Amino acid sequence: MSTKHVNHLANEKSPYLLQHAHNPIDWYPWGEEAFSKAREEDKPIFFSCGYSTCHWCHVMERESFEDEEVAALLNHYFVSIKVDREERPDVDHIYMAVCQAVTGQGGWPLTIVMTPEKKPFFAGTYLPKHAMYGRPGLLEVLSMLKEQWDQNRDKIEEIGEKLAQSLKPRPVKPEKGQLSQTTLERAFSQLLNDFDPTYGGFGPAPKFPTPHNLLFLMRYWKRTGDKKAIAMVVKTLDAMGRGGIYDHLGYGFARYSTDNKWLAPHFEKMLYDNSLLCYAYVEAYQCTGDPDFARIAEEIIAYVMRDMTSPGSAFYSAEDADSEGVEGKFYVWSRQEIIALLGEKEGELFADVYNITQTGNFEGGESIVNLIDQDLYDYAARHNLDINELEAKMAEAREKLYQVREQRIHPFKDDKILTAWNGLMIAALAKAGRVLQRADYTQAAERAIEFIFAKLTAEDGKRLLARYRDGDAAYLGYVDDYAFMVWGLLEVYETTFNPKYLRQALHLSQDLKELFWDKENGGFYFTGNDGEELLMRQKEIYDGAIPSGNSVAALALLKLGRLTENNEYTSMAEAMFSCFSSEIAHYPRAYTYFLLALDYYLSAPSHIVIAGEREDPHVQAMLALAGRSFMPETTLVYNDPAHQTDNWELIPVAAGQEAVRGQATAYICENFACQQPVHTIEDFTRVIHKQGVGK
Repeated sequence: MSTKHVNHLANEKSPYLLQHAHNPIDWYPWGEEAFSKAREEDKPIFFSCGYSTCHWCHVMERESFEDEEVAALLNHYFVSIKVDREERPDVDHIYMAVCQAVTGQGGWPLTIVMTPEKKPFFAGTYLPKHAMYGRPGLLEVLSMLKEQWDQNRDKIEEIGEKLAQSLKPRPVKPEKGQLSQTTLERAFSQLLNDFDPTYGGFGPAPKFPTPHNLLFLMRYWKRTGDKKAIAMVVKTLDAMGRGGIYDHLGYGFARYSTDNKWLAPHFEKMLYDNSLLCYAYVEAYQCTGDPDFARIAEEIIAYVMRDMTSPGSAFYSAEDADSEGVEGKFYVWSRQEIIALLGEKEGELFADVYNITQTGNFEGGESIVNLIDQDLYDYAARHNLDINELEAKMAEAREKLYQVREQRIHPFKDDKILTAWNGLMIAALAKAGRVLQRADYTQAAERAIEFIFAKLTAEDGKRLLARYRDGDAAYLGYVDDYAFMVWGLLEVYETTFNPKYLRQALHLSQDLKELFWDKENGGFYFTGNDGEELLMRQKEIYDGAIPSGNSVAALALLKLGRLTENNEYTSMAEAMFSCFSSEIAHYPRAYTYFLLALDYYLSAPSHIVIAGEREDPHVQAMLALAGRSFMPETTLVYNDPAHQTDNWELIPVAAGQEAVRGQATAYICENFACQQPVHTIEDFTRVIHKQGVGK
């Protein structure tokens, strides 16, 4: 990267924008300065949006944005704007919708040319400098658009106006009753139809983890008893955990697999994927008791705590796919290298087990460590080896290789802290802390919450902010920031039963309503009513790689409604069912996190209140059993004597539910009727096994 140029990105905090601060292109950040310049000079805007760990963003920078010929054309005839999609998802969502409408596909880098009024008239993704790969060349496209701008301005402005108008939501009359048990059944059928029975996952390559598909299937299995649902979950999680998409040496998952076997990933690691996958592996452990699922969840957390945690205890955003300009270089090995490092005998054994072949299973004769076609128990049996000895040897070899790998040049780490993604990790840590009985996980979640409220809250205390880096917090929080933090706070409350976390969740939910709620039609806008005015205020509902803020908010509101018996929360969720019913009913499998809310809503209300002193081993045993049991429709409350006043004020069902004669006492209520309280762990275990799946 040249340093002889310095453009208007030099004082930004975004790692992505700083990567482009020395391009010869005179980049501006998104803001009025750039748009004023475009209006004054009567120039179109060249808009490029990506993120710091995006492989094709790096390719386009090397080919075009560091190129003097491209820079000369852009600097003379255009005003150029760079946007980090992770800082400004509001801007990214709008122009990605344009790209998908115009080209039928999307992705990053996102390339848009627009008028100074922000109205787009060209959309694309990666463009090489000159035409190749069946794609038009950037130089040719820019020259053509410059000519059209000069000679056919009316046509350009007409296209821009039509595209801008096409983005505006059409009035949809809310419909009640469209979402039902049948919707869940249709989503299950669609997932079953798309399921890959050989390697797990859904649809053809590239394959994304999309963990909320699995969360839905586990609830569907719990609701219906259909074994095909849990079988899809087990197959997918097992296949991903064996695949090259999983880092067997340093842990954590890459963003997606380029093939159907989960072998060759796109090597970047995202905090959101690892958060959601950790949550899914923990729930799968609850459902099946498979220790491998617990192990992988623990390994994901080990990776995040080791490599993705800031000194302030919040979590970084991502790690790049590339190092030394080569995708995956940090992660791959040759067979010769393995044998040289481990010795011939142990090296051959490791290479044999982990598919490190002579010709390589990846590019350039290199191999990705994986267990796709290997089972250690089968391998031990075939080679007459002791399984415990084999596992010990493989663990020792993995540690040696990990230590060697640590000496390599690491991929770039995007160390900005995003409120929304931290909310997801907080939820995963608290869930894992509860189910796996790991207080250290719960404490890590609590430290991250403390950081968010200390560093990512506006000075007046009235607004969450979206991004923190290098001492600077910026950008008014989006709906995802609020919804994901409410989810995280609820998970921490359900693990610690400290009412302060419930109060914080209730406070943020009230802010959600005041800032984002559509009073006419229901649902939450992506941006607050105090945000920058863009072409439109979007409502996101599609559950893609990350579930939408609306989906997460719907489930959180329903849980808050049952906990507090405040019907306003339930009514808001019902309004969301009506608002989004047409889209979801049309193709429910695209909204699987939203369907978690529908599943919860359709379930009979169920509460378990445990009362007694926290130090009482019987209380601890009851809480541990309830915590590790899969009961997604059940509200669990611990009536801690230390917080009794708060509990009774916040949670009406807890009022009066005290320990009987000083004994540990569990009150079980379902569908507005309560059973006789139980006092022994044996009786409580029988109740739990009726309520859920306990492992």
